[in-house]
Amino acid sequence: MSFQFQLSQFDDYTKAAFPAMASPCEILFDSTDLEQVMALGLEARAETWRIEQKFSRYRQDNIIHKINNACGKTIHVDDETADLLDFANQVYELSEARFDVTSGILRKVWKFDGSDQLADDKAIAALLPLIGWHQVNWSRPYLTLPEGMEIDLGGIGKEYAVDKVFSQLTQHCENALLVNFGGDLRARGPRKDGSAWKVGVEQIVPEQQIRHLEMTAGAMATSGDSRRYLLKDGIRYSHILNPKTGWPVMNAPRSITVVAPTCVEAGIYSSLSLMMGDEAEKFLEELDIRYWSVR
Repeated sequence: MSFQFQLSQFDDYTKAAFPAMASPCEILFDSTDLEQVMALGLEARAETWRIEQKFSRYRQDNIIHKINNACGKTIHVDDETADLLDFANQVYELSEARFDVTSGILRKVWKFDGSDQLADDKAIAALLPLIGWHQVNWSRPYLTLPEGMEIDLGGIGKEYAVDKVFSQLTQHCENALLVNFGGDLRARGPRKDGSAWKVGVEQIVPEQQIRHLEMTAGAMATSGDSRRYLLKDGIRYSHILNPKTGWPVMNAPRSITVVAPTCVEAGIYSSLSLMMGDEAEKFLEELDIRYWSVR
């Protein structure tokens, strides 16, 4: 995207848009006060870019790079990073090691570009000893990562940014609003006319009817393989990987959309459900979580 910030005014609301985290980021304000929306939108962009710069694995000037290049030395992390690591540890335990922030290293052998190029068995096997949060010594605020291992917070980064920006905006804005970062979103309402925000659940199959959801509170996140997958001999391989085997999870839905109080919760539940494969829907139903599944 070439633009850095756009403001669009409609009859009864205003949209602020900017690029971040490889996604289109939009914030809808139930307001036509351009001066107010401009100020709030720029603050939201600054916070989003701060989070991206701090936790992106692609940078060489942030805490993630420092941790991943510590060569086994202990790193003292700040409170925000510690909070995310605590959360990652909690989800790792609750998911029985299915959600593992050390498994991002598998990107070295998997490229989910829609081709038929599967990863090599030997290459995967070589990386498996470098995967496993249980090998990490985490005693807040000190982290010791074994040499050769990496952490990757990308699995919660965008949802975390949505919640942080939402919290920031609600402290300075009384109007209804909707924060939407690439389909991961959080809403506050109702709007001034009493209506809810209307959002669409991701459409996977062309002939599938788009579901619309009215939201006045809460968050929604979608996980799936509509954009990142491999296809070989008629078999579709999702980018959702099992950290224990290094291979894609099979028999999972094409897409799972979850509604939860926060975007981080919605994102974690949607991702974890896909990791359950053919048990995805059962997993969410047992937790009494509202969801939409596409197979």
